[in-house]
Amino acid sequence: MSETQRPGVMAHMIPWYPDAERSFEVAKALLDAGVDFLEVQFPYSDPTADGPAIQKACSDALEGGFKVEAGFAFLDRVRAYRDVPIFLMSYAGIVFRKGVTEFVQRAADHGVSALIVPDLPPGSDEGLYEAATTRGLHAVPVLVVTARKSRIDAVAALKPAYLYAALRAGITGERTAIGSENLAFLDALSPIGAHIMAGFGVQSSEQIEALRGHVDSVVVGSAFVRAVDGCGSGSVYQAVYDLAADLTGHAH
Repeated sequence: MSETQRPGVMAHMIPWYPDAERSFEVAKALLDAGVDFLEVQFPYSDPTADGPAIQKACSDALEGGFKVEAGFAFLDRVRAYRDVPIFLMSYAGIVFRKGVTEFVQRAADHGVSALIVPDLPPGSDEGLYEAATTRGLHAVPVLVVTARKSRIDAVAALKPAYLYAALRAGITGERTAIGSENLAFLDALSPIGAHIMAGFGVQSSEQIEALRGHVDSVVVGSAFVRAVDGCGSGSVYQAVYDLAADLTGHAH
């Protein structure tokens, strides 16, 4: 990775939050602001890694009528608006519902580039990684800063194209301090040769600058949820666009 190039941004969003139509406004704002990747989370009732902001957003989306079929239709609508790599994130419960192979095939049919399923890690993935590979998708392993060397070596053996690096243990949302421990962790992942995406608590351009030279992209999620929450009766599009443009360096 380049030490001079600013890391790209993968923006995390939840369809049907705050509602079906305004969630598409969120997607448009993110894409118009120049994010490099869109991580679309299919909400699930029993998440393991989501912080309070994303948990509430997923709960609201489910109460608002989100269904997996509607989620795939949402992906089609997003891709019709702008051709950007879409990373589909969810949990094993949704993937298992109609079978791992069936879910991966549906994702491929709807133009998904990669899958992030935190509770289906390599070695306990129920065939997710093989199904993705045979259908031209990338399954993205997640490594936490506390990961043991044996775990990192097991992921390295997969030669993944993308790697999600969690900058701290726990759940998403709380701002993460960028310091020597998590930077050393990121640098130790560099020999794997994957496109490294760092997330968990990234919410400012200052944090992104601190990660320059250590990652290829940063993942931002809870900050966008809070932007939606904070806009009240104002424009969801504008609230999300302003934050995304600042994070991508496209702000005027």
